[in-house]
Amino acid sequence: MSIKKEYSNGELTIIWQPEICEHSGICVRTLPQVYNPKEKPWIKIENATTEELIAQIKKCPSEALSYRMNGKAGFK
Repeated sequence: MSIKKEYSNGELTIIWQPEICEHSGICVRTLPQVYNPKEKPWIKIENATTEELIAQIKKCPSEALSYRMNGKAGFK
């Protein structure tokens, strides 16, 4: 069973699958105010707009990050 962690701002839910994460660092470099692996929780979704989050999630090379809006899943 794969682990999925969810972080929501009410409008958007980020889904992180740590088991498939390649740790490329694109998320941290793109939105450091949101993604900080040294903090708990490491994703602070409230620190960016929904549009910024979606644009960054689409750049995740391993697709360990995805999102859900209004009951629909969003991927690359």
